[in-house]
Amino acid sequence: MVPLLGAAILCGTPGCGQKSSTKSAEPTNSASSSPLTAPVDYLGAVGKAQRTAGKVADTATLNQAIQMFKVDHDRFPKDLDELVQEKMLPALPDAPYGMKITYDARTGQVKVVKQ
Repeated sequence: MVPLLGAAILCGTPGCGQKSSTKSAEPTNSASSSPLTAPVDYLGAVGKAQRTAGKVADTATLNQAIQMFKVDHDRFPKDLDELVQEKMLPALPDAPYGMKITYDARTGQVKVVKQ
């Protein structure tokens, strides 16, 4: 059994019985690979992350207020302004730049969509 184990170890090494590949590794991300554009790429990614985080936080706050309203009134609010009138929110959150907040009174769902 020992000689068989030794053969398995030797053939288990990378490249055993295979021809070497001459292809170079391709980058897997779609970002530019130039060191000159790296700061711009980074700032763009940070801006996108901030917009996404803002959308998630705003909708989470609105959804929580909508659910509290539903528990108190046994219905969804007619519009988002009703949440402010009933003092469930101090004010409606602003939508991120280029976006708008939509509300479906039938389902109680809030979405942030492009204008």
